[in-house]
Order: sequence, then structure tokens, then C-alpha cells
Amino acid sequence: MTAPLLALLDGPGGVRRLPAGQLPSLAAEIRSFLVEKVTVAGGHLGPNLGVVELTLALHRVFDAGAGDALLFDTGHQAYVHKLLTGRRAGFDGLRRAGGLSGYPSRAESGFDWIENSHASTALSYADGLAKARSLSGQPGAVVAVVGDGALTGGMAWEALNNLGAGGRPVIVVVNDNGRSYAPTVGALASHLDTLRGGGKERRCRNVFTDLGFGYYGPVDGHDAAALEGVLRRARALRRPVVVHAVTVKGKGYGPAEADEAEHLHAVAPAVPARVPAQGGAARPSWTRVFSAALLELAGEHEEVVAITAAMPGPTGLAPFAERFPHRFFDVGIAEQHAVTSAAGLAMGGLHPVVAVYATFLSRAFDQVLMDVALHRLPVTFVLDRAGITGPDGPSHHGMWDASLLALIPGLRLAVPRDATRLRALLREAVAYQAGPTVLRFPKGTAAPDLPAVCSQEGVDVLYASGIRDVLLVSYGPLAQACVAAAAGLAARGIGVTVVDPRWSTPVVPGLLELAATHRLVLTVEDSTRTGGQGCLLAQSLRDHAVHTPVHTLGLPRAFVPHGERDVLLAQAGLSAPQIAYAVLRARAGKPLTHTTPSDGSPM
Repeated sequence: MTAPLLALLDGPGGVRRLPAGQLPSLAAEIRSFLVEKVTVAGGHLGPNLGVVELTLALHRVFDAGAGDALLFDTGHQAYVHKLLTGRRAGFDGLRRAGGLSGYPSRAESGFDWIENSHASTALSYADGLAKARSLSGQPGAVVAVVGDGALTGGMAWEALNNLGAGGRPVIVVVNDNGRSYAPTVGALASHLDTLRGGGKERRCRNVFTDLGFGYYGPVDGHDAAALEGVLRRARALRRPVVVHAVTVKGKGYGPAEADEAEHLHAVAPAVPARVPAQGGAARPSWTRVFSAALLELAGEHEEVVAITAAMPGPTGLAPFAERFPHRFFDVGIAEQHAVTSAAGLAMGGLHPVVAVYATFLSRAFDQVLMDVALHRLPVTFVLDRAGITGPDGPSHHGMWDASLLALIPGLRLAVPRDATRLRALLREAVAYQAGPTVLRFPKGTAAPDLPAVCSQEGVDVLYASGIRDVLLVSYGPLAQACVAAAAGLAARGIGVTVVDPRWSTPVVPGLLELAATHRLVLTVEDSTRTGGQGCLLAQSLRDHAVHTPVHTLGLPRAFVPHGERDVLLAQAGLSAPQIAYAVLRARAGKPLTHTTPSDGSPM
């Protein structure tokens, strides 16, 4: 592919120097570049195809190199911004270890101000940054580019409330494509739709003007010249202004525009298909297993309802919504509201299943604690993308939920090790009426079934060598690696028992009894070690005067970068050889280390 204009750009300055008549050609080159690179590397394609002209206009009006701040909410719509700020070469390594992040990254570029990809935050950043510049006398405009889907989040309205009253010159660009992952929901979506089709009187007074903002729009988000003119007028006002740009998600790429479900919101990397396990059919994803299991339960129990925060497809609730539309609720990007709304549903005699990504539940921790658990309400939370997610990076790794949820009285947490256990544990969760329940599972293909050798008071024994030396406690799908490690250790004459407690929170009595009969306990989890499930077990053993030493393996207390899931787990010491190596070091009284011998053997 040749891209003469892209190749000649030397950063945002080059964009500003480009004659306006060449912008359509540049926009076409950018779209071709994105389609070529993102369909190979994987990533967010549709959102970025939709903001090409908008991003060009922003960089022509505002000088990001001279202190003007461009804040993107959410960050997955910043690929064009990356292209225009000198990172074109990095797209060959997009979302790969050591390569370009799929979101803005402060470590990558000084043009990136915020790097978390949690929605509805940019307006609050903008409010604080504008206040700081006002107090210190620093120059530079503050611009927040916010998707209409992100405006369904409560935090965005907390910020709008302050921005409108503050009078500081913040420009809010509403990228209105009618969608987040799914169509934007609620009264706001209806209001924006009215603005798109209303007359002059409607545009002169709307929710934004009533909150103290100037308002320009709606403007064609694919007309760079019109956008540029509106943005210049907005900057000249020197007050809070909303610029309402109407765009098309996936613009300029036929398959994306025709994809009515998500407009190719994200595409998977173009990699060779993996050989199905054991020569049979390919295993389903964890999400698909959950989706089918919930449908079955909902058919049996009319009180089961489902809630999601703008992601019915990615969380597996789309089939539920199709089959039980009156029992399904998409609340938009509003996790806090989702949780407390679920509390109200439970108070009304229903059993809500709230399906969100693990990384997003932390946004609603207070609601889980005070609005659900305090009232001992039967709400089930299903956390997709728990643990290491891979290419989406530190803001999407579901590392924190297990440690946070372990603090909540009366909450039961389970980490299924395989598809069969996911189905069984979901059934148990929906039947539980004494308080909240949580199931967490990773992104990707469900682990192969790993039957128990036997069960003992709520604990599944997965491997037993006959000698009660080391108790290896596995939480979730890392059970396969634990069993492999135990088999290798048994060949060396070391007795290992591998167990899956099924419900890890609270600690079941059977696990305490097993720990008391072994010389050493080592726990393995795909969540942070700090305050995690291993720590909870160690504390419970101390509380019950069980003095067996406990060592924990898990993710570090750090923001883990993007990369392949297997590689990142190995870096955290969670492969089978590393688990075996940790057992040997623990038995020898040596500190645990994540270093594995070069030949891959456990010693």
C-alpha cells in the first residue's frame, strides 16, 4: 500500500500545514491504512474509521505540541490520533508485547494525556485540568472527545454539572454515532436523536445549554472543513462548549458499515486457526458456555433476569435478550447503576444476573458492598475477562476484582476450572438466596474438562499422589497447569495433592482440614497476589490455628502491560514448570522466584 500523504506527515504540524483540499485524500489513506493494519493485528476498527475527519479537524485547530490537551473517551477511538502524532510505524506491532498500545499511552507519547480505557472519565479529567491551568496561568485549550455511549455513564454527568457551572473554556466534542458496543440506550439517546433531527429552536435550547454550555451542532462528523470551522468558533467563545458531531461507526469500509451488530467495533488478529483439542471439535469460549447455561436456567426459572452495561454481545447476553426481551436490561455504560438497579430487582423478588467485564466491576465496588451485600440480596455477578486478558493491556486485565470482593461480608465467589464447573456453579449461584454470588472466568477458549478424583466437603480433589506432602490449591482454569506440575513432582517422589475449592470465598471447612494434613500449602490464582484468594486462605488458617505454611502464586502488584495471555502468565510464574519449581523452592525453605531454569524443567 502506498500512502504518500501519510508518509510525508511529520506530526500534527504537518496536518495543520496541509492544504484543505488534500484532506479528503488523506482521510482515504488513513482508512486504508487502518483497515490493512488492524485487520491483521486485531483491535478496534469501527470506532476509528468513524473519527478520521474529526481527528484531522482537531489536530488542525488545536496544537497538541504546544500544550493543547486532547482527551479521548474512550481511548479505543485514538488510533487516528496515534497516526497523526508520529506512531505510524508502530501499527505493525499494535497490541502485541512491546508494541503499540491499543489505547492512549503516556509512556508512548507526550501527546497522550490519559491512558485508561474506562468510559465516562475524560470530562472529569478535563474539569480538573482546566482548573489547574486557571490557577497556574498555563496556556492551552482543553478538549474532551466523548462518545455518546460514554455519556450514559453517571460520572460524565457529574463532570458536566461542574463544567457547566465553572465557566472555564473546556470544549466537549460529542462523537455521536448512536452506539457504544451496542446502540446507545436511554433518554439521552432519544434526546440526541431529537437534536439530530430538530429545528433551530430545539438546537438553541437543549440539555447542554440548560447546564451552562454553548452548543454547536449537529455537524457532519465526516466533513473536515465544517468541523474545523465549528471547532474554531467553539475555541473563540472561551467558555464551556459542546460540539455535537454526528459520525458513522465504521465509515468508509463496507463490511463495517454493513455490520449491524457492532459495526466491526473490534476485530480479532488474522492468525492461523488452532487445531481443535484432541482432534475433536473446537471448544467454545467461556462466554459462550455461560450464555448457553444462563438461557437454560432462565427457561427453568422465571425470576431470573439479566443486566449488562452496554455490552450484551461481548458478555454473552445477546441470546438472552433475544429470547427473553422483557427480562433483559441494558443500562448503558453505567456499572454503578447496573448494580443498584439489580439490588432493586432482587428486592422485588427476582434473581438478577449482572454480566460485566471483571475490570469494570471495580467501578461499582461501593454498590456491591453497600447496596447489595449489606442487604443480603441474591444478585449473581458474572465477570468475563477475569485475570490476564492479553492485548488490551493494564486497564482491561481483570486483576483486582477477587481481592476487592474478598472484603465483602456474605459474598460467595467461585472460579470455575472448566465448562462443566461453570454450568454447575452458575446453577448453584442462581439457587442461592442468602446474599450475592460471583463467578469469574478469563477471556478465550474454555479449559478442557478436568473431572475430580473425589470430593471432600466442598473441595474437588483433582490429583493425589498418596503422600500428603504439598497441598496445591488451584483457583480456576490454572488447574490444568497445577495437575501437570504435580505429575512432574510425583515422578521425583514428591507427594502433591491438587484441589479446587470450587467456592473460594468464603473458605470452606474441607479446605482447612486438607491444609492441616499437609506439610506445605501453595496457592495458584489468575488474580493479584495482594489480598487475593491465597491470602484469604492463609488468614483463615491462622484464625483456625492451622499452622501449615502457605505460599501464594499469582499476578504481581503492578500494572501488567499488554501481550499474549500465556506469555504474561509465564512472566508471573504461572506455567506448569514454574509452579513445580516454586513448590521445590518452598519445600527447601527458599524464597519463591518466577525464574524458570532455561531447559524448562522444574529444577
